[in-house]
Amino acid sequence: MKKVITFGEIMMRLATPGYERFCQAGQFNISFGGGEANVAVSLANYGIDTEFVTRLPENDLAASCVKELRKYGVGTSHIVYGGERLGIYFLETGAVARPSKVIYDRAHSSVSEIRPGMIDWANVFEDARWFHWTGITPAISQGAADVCREAIAEARKRGITVSCDLNYRKNLWKYGKTAAEVMPDLVSGCDIILGNEEDAEKVFGIKPEGFDVTATAGAVNGAAFESVCTQLMQRFPVARKIIITLRGSVNANHNTWGGVLWDGTRLYQSPRYDITHIVDRVGGGDSFMGGLIYGLLTYPGDDQQALHFAVAASCLKHTVYGDFNMVTVKEVETLMRGDASGRVSR
Repeated sequence: MKKVITFGEIMMRLATPGYERFCQAGQFNISFGGGEANVAVSLANYGIDTEFVTRLPENDLAASCVKELRKYGVGTSHIVYGGERLGIYFLETGAVARPSKVIYDRAHSSVSEIRPGMIDWANVFEDARWFHWTGITPAISQGAADVCREAIAEARKRGITVSCDLNYRKNLWKYGKTAAEVMPDLVSGCDIILGNEEDAEKVFGIKPEGFDVTATAGAVNGAAFESVCTQLMQRFPVARKIIITLRGSVNANHNTWGGVLWDGTRLYQSPRYDITHIVDRVGGGDSFMGGLIYGLLTYPGDDQQALHFAVAASCLKHTVYGDFNMVTVKEVETLMRGDASGRVSR
């Protein structure tokens, strides 16, 4: 079976225990995560042959990271090595009215110093059917943006489906270019475009009328985003589907969650989930993307089912600690059928 390829940065995650603040923590819980790696792990859990491509230093921390990916069935044979360090991010988990905080320590990481020609994309894509990247990668450095462009061009030449998650992170664009300058050229080569309620506005200036992401009160009107989807498709005519995730924030522990998909003629809306006791929302969008890719590959021609799978998979991710979504297809399908009881499975 042909593979799904993802490309980006994976980092060591250092999280405060429980709901401790940074100033309280005497230790950190260690795990690994990163947008494209999270997608790869989700897909591997669903039985999809998946390969994660990145650049890592040759040291024990990077070796531990690779072992973690392999443990979950993600291919690592196209990872290239060089540079001095693995990126790190620190996480303080919020509660109720106190939001979570993330501090990045990824300057001069191995992948931030990547350059065109370091990855043999012709070899990587030899047995591929899908390529996925996120807006985080070109935000890291000019070199990472150039390599991303290199990969998209090779994938398109081979007729491989290209997807992106816009994933705007304002704190990462520090090398002299803005997302508005870099992203349009990259996104123009994408078949599938995913964003959240505000990504399209932050990157392309496209937003629904009368929407304020800070005042959702737990309710987001999916139909209001049809105009966002149509404008994105007009701007990027290669795109076949535009998807928007819809998060309504009651507080840090209580969100509503759903999504819409536009195929050029029809707006599909997902069921809306009420997530009242969030365990870990980091990686929620990535788990949605992993579920969406699985759904589009598994339910061809049924965009409603693909969207429903993506939202249900991501709903379950909010109950799983860490960046990776450790759920099975059966668990997702059970939730899709309406079983949200949480009863013990014996």
